[in-house]
Amino acid sequence: MVKVNLVCVGKLKESYWRDAVAEYAKRLGRFCRFEVIELAERRTPEEEADAILRACRGHVIAMTVEGKQVTSEQFAQKIAVLCDRGEEMTFVIGSSCGLAERVKAAADERLSFSALTFPHQMMRVILSEQIYRAFMINAGAEYHK
Repeated sequence: MVKVNLVCVGKLKESYWRDAVAEYAKRLGRFCRFEVIELAERRTPEEEADAILRACRGHVIAMTVEGKQVTSEQFAQKIAVLCDRGEEMTFVIGSSCGLAERVKAAADERLSFSALTFPHQMMRVILSEQIYRAFMINAGAEYHK
């Protein structure tokens, strides 16, 4: 079973965000080993960079506003390719200050879900849901419609 990591800077303080991520983590358990790795927030993205880079494993996808935008089906295809290779994957969400350039440069790719800016707490839920949706699409399930 493939490992999917979600590296995030900062903690989810509100229970509704934690509950939402926990629900998708539970659902993902049938498809992958899903782990959320929370790192401490610092004053600047550069101060957060070393901890982020140490936490990254396998194919690293940085969530950035300047990243490539894809459809859910294209996202599912990317995950399918990585799963077929048996490759561990790590998605990275920075703090409210964003990601350091060296983290973006170290990533295998950059991905954006929108040209809009989302709170990093909400982005954690959106990304967890989209990873789940991708696995459901790849399984041929009806969830994504």
